Formats: sequence, structure tokens, C-alpha cells
Amino acid sequence: MTALEDSSLPRRVFQQRALLTGLLYEPMRRLADACSRVWGDRPKMETALSEAFSNVPYCKFLYVLDTGGVQITSNISREGLLAEHFGRDRSDRPYVREALLAAEYSNKYREAQYQQWPYIREGVQAVDFLLCEAYISLHALRPSLTAVQFVRDTDGTLLGFIGADFALRDLPQAGEIYEEPRYPRRFEGDPFISDTADTKMRSESKMDRHLDTVLSVVEELILVHGVYHIILHFSSSQAILWVMDDPYRYRLLTIDELIDPNICLAYPKRPYPDEAVVPQQEVRKILSNLRTLRFMQGIFYLRSGSVNIFNGTVGLTFSSDCSHYISHDDFLKRDHTLWNNG
Repeated sequence: MTALEDSSLPRRVFQQRALLTGLLYEPMRRLADACSRVWGDRPKMETALSEAFSNVPYCKFLYVLDTGGVQITSNISREGLLAEHFGRDRSDRPYVREALLAAEYSNKYREAQYQQWPYIREGVQAVDFLLCEAYISLHALRPSLTAVQFVRDTDGTLLGFIGADFALRDLPQAGEIYEEPRYPRRFEGDPFISDTADTKMRSESKMDRHLDTVLSVVEELILVHGVYHIILHFSSSQAILWVMDDPYRYRLLTIDELIDPNICLAYPKRPYPDEAVVPQQEVRKILSNLRTLRFMQGIFYLRSGSVNIFNGTVGLTFSSDCSHYISHDDFLKRDHTLWNNG
């Protein structure tokens, strides 16, 4: 199988990101040219952003940052200007950190700087353009992605950056589900199993350390990407899921895949099914309750949890090895402190 024929999850994510880079590079480059000509004049830069907004496909927000990652314009959105974001320090956000590192590399290794930019087609590089790694947004808590375009003056000096934010669910994505590998896959061991003491407290797993990200990714997969049944193994940091596009085979996800919102790009977008018993707005509530049960204090805590949106059932396996299957509405009504009493 050649690289282009490879339909594995990593390859599918790579293909989707390459597609997005090709779509976004030219409009972002033209916008950078427009902003460089009026740099430092906030009203004129905001006018340039507003005029270009419709030409940046699928964009949610456009804004300009200085070389330190501080925002020097309002956010531009479909609804207009959002002035409250002016002056916002984004330097701690992952996409800005990525851009600052790339800028530092360009300044330090000028003779090699062109080697870092990806090709969008033969002989054409996306120079000064970064499609940053996906992340979970601060407010909506959804997988998101930011494209960053460097802005330079006529001498090539870096003036700042243009940021374009996207919700992953708004972007064009794979038409078909990726193929699950047939070779054996190695997963992290269960820290609970490694200690046989009956009084052992919960050992922190890698999934525990990244659980908010994992649950946001899982919610997105259920609501937008056709996942209808998922089992989260909190102790051993892995998940098993079933998708409507391929209902007879489950897929295994490692913790490294679960904490990477980019994996949503590998799943086709599918409308939330009308036949689902679990309402869309309750998916996050169910996942939040699983989180609460996982972090219960003492020797009684959740080791794995599952949800099936079609039969409306939540499955629970606790550290005592007892298992429960309960309807989602009863699960949401029940006081989590009562689980300790069975």
C-alpha cells in the first residue's frame, strides 16, 4: 500500500490538514499583504479584516496580534466587530506558542527558514503560514483549530500575526471512515491491576491527567461524527468506540489519540440521529457525571464507563468490580454519592 492509498487514522488526519492548508493559504496571504500596508492603524486593519472575512472559508474569528501575542484589533466575526477582545494576551494559547516558536526559528536560521513551510502543490510552499495543532476552545470547550499567517514589512521584518479561528465541526472533513489497523496495538497498563491491595486508592492514569480534553473530544465524536457507542477505560487510558458508518467493527483509541482533537478530522461528519434516545444536550452532562464518579475520593471510584445513544444506557464499572447498567435519565437524576451504597 502506498502512502497516498493509506487510509489509516494518522494518514487521514494528515490529508485533511493538507487540504485545509491549501484552502486557507492564499486568502490569508492576501490579507497579510493588506494589513502590512496599514500596520499600526487599528481602524484600517479592522477594515481590512472585515473586507477579507468572507474570503477566508469556514472562519469563525479573524484578528491581528503583535509579535508578543497580544491582540491589537477587535475580533471580526460573522456578526461584526467584537471589541472586547482588543488587548487580549493570547501568548499562553497553544497556537500562539506554536507561532512564536516558528518565528524564533525563522529569525535564528534565516538561511533554512523556507524548509519549515509545507508544500501546498508542486513548487509552491505555504510560506509564513501555520495550520496549528487542534485544541479545545476555552469557552465552547469544543475541538478548534487556528491558522496563523505571519505579517512582514517590505524588508521582511516580522510585524505580527493574523489569527483565524475555526470550529473543527465547521470544516470540510473526510467522506469515509478510516480503516482500523489489523496489527496488534499496545496500550498502557491498568495501574489498578498492578497493585492487589484491597485498600489501594485510585492511581492517577494518563487519561485522568487529560480528562477534560478527552471528554471534549468524545463529545464532539458523538454529536458530530457518528459515534453512537463508546467505552472509556479510565484506569488503562484507552477507549473503544462504534461508528454508524461501520457499525459491525469497533475502533480502539489510545490515550495519545484521545487527547489530540485532530482525530476529529479523520471521522466523517454525520447529523445526530433522530432515533437516538439520548438528547444531544444531555451528552455533555453524562460525560461530566462520569468524570465526577471517576474522581470520587476513597477506594470506590469508576474504572470504566460507557454510553450508547440509541438505547439510552450508561454502563459503569467500579473499583469494587461491581457493574451497573442504567438508563441515561436515571443516571443524570441520581446523586453520585449514593453509588457508594450500590
